[in-house]
Formats: sequence, C-alpha cells, structure tokens
Amino acid sequence: MEYNVGNISETDGFLILGFTDSTDLKIPLLFMFLFIYLFTVMGNLLIIVLFSSDSRLKRPMYFFLCNMSFLDISYSSVTVPYLLHVLITGNKYIQFRMCMVQLYFFNSFAAMEFLLLTTMAYDRYMAICQPLSYPQLMNQRACMLLAVSAWLVGFIAGAPVTILSSTLTYCSSNIINHYFCDITAILKLACDDTSAVEFVIFAQGVVLLLSCFILTVTSYVYILSAVLKISSTEGRYKTFSTCGSHLTMVNLFYILLVFVYMKPTSSYSLDEGKFVSVLYVNVLPMLNPVVYSLRNADVKRALMRTCRRNVVNISF
Repeated sequence: MEYNVGNISETDGFLILGFTDSTDLKIPLLFMFLFIYLFTVMGNLLIIVLFSSDSRLKRPMYFFLCNMSFLDISYSSVTVPYLLHVLITGNKYIQFRMCMVQLYFFNSFAAMEFLLLTTMAYDRYMAICQPLSYPQLMNQRACMLLAVSAWLVGFIAGAPVTILSSTLTYCSSNIINHYFCDITAILKLACDDTSAVEFVIFAQGVVLLLSCFILTVTSYVYILSAVLKISSTEGRYKTFSTCGSHLTMVNLFYILLVFVYMKPTSSYSLDEGKFVSVLYVNVLPMLNPVVYSLRNADVKRALMRTCRRNVVNISF
C-alpha cells in the first residue's frame, strides 16, 4: 500500500520500514528481539515479585525500583510486540491512529523514565545526606505522591507532541524509516510546517529533561560531598555502593538519549538513530533488573530467600 502522492489521513496509515527485508536476517532478528522482550518482562517481573513478597524490601528505594520495573515492561511493550508482528507476518502496515497511540505512549513512558530516575536520585540524597529525617520525610505517603506525580506528568507530557503530530499533513511518503512510530522519523514525512512540533519538543527538553538532569546531578554532588566526609574507606564504599546501580542506569540512559536526539538536524541519520535506539528502548529495560540484582546485596539476599522458600514449599 503506497501513498507517495496525496495526504495520509486517519483512514490511511504508514509502512514501518524496520531493519531489513532480507529473509536470512528476519529469523535472527526475530529471536533476538523475542529474547530481549521475554528477558525484560521476566526480569522486571521478578523485581516486582521480590518487592511484593519480601518485607525487608519495603523501603522507598525498592518501591521506586518496583515502579521502574513496571515502567520498563510497559516501555518495551510499546515497541517490541509490533516489531515481532512485522518480523513474523511481513505486514509492515500500521494504521495512522495506532501510530499516534504508539507515539503517545512511547513519549509518555520516556518522560516517566526521566522523572523516576530523578526521584530515585532524590531518594538516595535524602538517605545519605539527611539520614535522621529520612524515615519521616520519605514515608509511604510521600513515596506514593512522588511516584503518582511521575506517572501523571509523564502521561501529560506525551500529549502535546502527539496531538500536534496528528494534525500534520503527510504527503511525500508513508514509509517510516524506523521500527516504530518515532517522532524524528514521522516528522521527516510531513509536508506542513513542523516548527510548532519541534518547538514543543525543544521546550519539553528544556523544562523536563534538563530539569531532571540538573536535579539528578545536584543530588549526586551532595551525595559525593557527604561520602567524601566519611573517614573510613570501607564506610565510603559501603555508602556510595547503594547508589551504584542507579548511577549506572542514569549514565547509560542519558548518554544514549543525547547521542540519538541531541544532535543537529543536518547531521542526524535515521538509520543510525534507529539502531542506537534499540539500546535505550530495548536493551536498557532488559539490563535494569540485571544491574540492580548484581550490584545490590539486598536484592540478591531477597532472591535467595525467595528461592529457598520455594524449594521448601515444593519439597513439602
């Protein structure tokens, strides 16, 4: 179905170009993305189950980690199932309305990722720099309010770009050079002036992403200052190790996102961005439970307790 001439309306749709039309590569890509998706879902579900079943993990840090795990499952589910459908059936067509829905949820979940990462940095700041008041300030009500705010702001942040994109006229082509409805690839097909959409993207980047980045960096500056004041090397390592997992994920997420989106339009390559986006859209959600499990003693102990409990139950 080609729409090289004429407008693409709500009754029409797009063709997702994906990665390749080669039959030899489709099977390896199918198994690769299927493995990534299943590992992401099972790994993050494991984090959620551990938090729900182990009373020793009923702390703000793991409450936010549980939210992050649920978000990572949702984040991956926006793009991977449709990609698997394309690889299995060969049908690359996506309805205009469904494309806008995918764009909305992808943008919303990406905004939530920044907000939750910032919230987790603030939690570590309070735990290390304000240890005496931490239990009172980061109580259950405060944690719930922070988490709900992150989800609500994320859902609101995804709306402006989606609404503006849905009103544009797409007439030069209907082929999206990506493996999902990404805003950079969609705007390449627009025949209308896209300056309004680009301004909203820039404004959100300044207000939301830059604010999150500054708050996260500020939190870690105070954390580092507090850690350096600890006299013993062992004490410094033990205190800062509680931030290691989170700091790893923050660095990876910001570096990859800046590499994809914070580049001049003239030097931006859709093919390059498509492959790099696999890392932050699919690989990072998969690595999240691995990083937190390997670098966090509490999670490893909770996992061992759960395994032992299940072995005992099975034996009985």
